[in-house]
Amino acid sequence: MIRAHKIRLHPTAKQAVYFAKAAGTARFVWNWALAEWNQQYEAGEKPTVYKLKKQFNEIRREQFPWTWEVTKNASDQPFLELGRAFAAFFEGRAHRPRFKSKKRSRPSFYLANDQFELGDHRIWVPKLGWVNMAEKVHFVGKITGARITKTADWWFVSIQVEMPDPLSVKRPAAIGIDVGLNRLATLSTGEEVENQAFLKTALKKLRQANKRLHRRKPGSKNREKARRQVARLHYRIISLRDDVLHKLTTGLANCYGIIGIEDLNLKGLLKNRTLARSFSDAALGKLLSLLTTKVEQRGGQVIKVDRFFASSKTCHGCGWKWEDMQLSDRVFLCQNAHCAYYQFSQERDHNAALNILGEALRLIGLIDQVVSGTGSDEDGNLAVDLT
Repeated sequence: MIRAHKIRLHPTAKQAVYFAKAAGTARFVWNWALAEWNQQYEAGEKPTVYKLKKQFNEIRREQFPWTWEVTKNASDQPFLELGRAFAAFFEGRAHRPRFKSKKRSRPSFYLANDQFELGDHRIWVPKLGWVNMAEKVHFVGKITGARITKTADWWFVSIQVEMPDPLSVKRPAAIGIDVGLNRLATLSTGEEVENQAFLKTALKKLRQANKRLHRRKPGSKNREKARRQVARLHYRIISLRDDVLHKLTTGLANCYGIIGIEDLNLKGLLKNRTLARSFSDAALGKLLSLLTTKVEQRGGQVIKVDRFFASSKTCHGCGWKWEDMQLSDRVFLCQNAHCAYYQFSQERDHNAALNILGEALRLIGLIDQVVSGTGSDEDGNLAVDLT
């Protein structure tokens, strides 16, 4: 298993200039290789990244001598990345590779594991020297590489470490999760995680910052200052959102072996002009991705319940269905007189989470092992025998 530890760097002004040059070199080489690939392909030839790299090295010293001012990885790695990009394109897994823009693309460059050295709170970069890091690497294992990137005004290094796969631990508890906009997640145990809507909270400041940006003269220093202010606001929003998502998903992955969650049509939801920004702010797709990765690393499994399963309209006790239920109905009332929950006021999302849990267990054939009432542990979680 390969894990990455992203650490903020504290470069000097001279070191920051070096990072910008290395990132610019990597972007230039990518664009040159892509242009040559397209030109040769249109001419009926069969280009490869190895032929392009050899061609570039033949003219590099005469035409592009400035590429030697930074680490060789800045000019070597883009060819390998372009090859992987075209391989993914031909296999139908990605779009056709595009040219990188100086203004819109994120500045970054790669370092092979033999091209840098780690010390205590510092990293050694070729032709630059030691650069201070905000913290040391927490993972223990074989270092396979690193990538230095820039976000807003700050430089970061993401260090990849190859680690042994963690031992699978059987966790007997199962849980269902209903996600939404009013609350980010409602658990079948009754716990609720509020949707803090960080973008909505910062929207006023963000609009003011964007107004200042567009009022500045293009190419001026004041416009660059305004652009950096907008970038810092966006980075703050992303960091706050990621903090909530990581804490939530890590806690769930550590406690539960089976997690049922609804398989939402996220692309379709984002086409709703009224709610698209709210869904993007909640980052439900990233929540599902993080949860799946962390649960599988710990030996558990995430069961995706079909999006057309009527989890909100169905009583989790007897299966009675509220056909004319509206979105404004936030309390579920079962109308089946023979149900133990008849006329029992229950929060709509909590009922949905219980239904999602039951459907997830049914999908994997464990529904018969859940005993209602007495099958719960002391924390109120449904106990499932996974042996």
